[in-house]
Amino acid sequence: MGEAERGEAAPRQAVTYFCAHGHRSVIAFSVDAVVPDSWDCPKCGLPAGLDSENAPPAPKIEPYKTHLAYVKERRSDKEAEVILDEAIQLLRSRRKSGEIIF
Repeated sequence: MGEAERGEAAPRQAVTYFCAHGHRSVIAFSVDAVVPDSWDCPKCGLPAGLDSENAPPAPKIEPYKTHLAYVKERRSDKEAEVILDEAIQLLRSRRKSGEIIF
């Protein structure tokens, strides 16, 4: 198919983005489009910017935290001891009363 079947191509502008790994990506935008300041690098996925000397830094990835790690952030060891003692006392009182505990 040639241009005759599809119609004329819209005017375009080529914009070059640079990532922290040194990859160079040329993206074509319409002349009327607003060119974004950053673009994800198609080779490595890092953010890429318009300035070749100052590429955007890689985003900081937080490690996976367990439920226990989140609890330890909110509670001190002293608070945890108090909560544990209360739970143990409750279980013991329920067992003494003959309640079935699973």
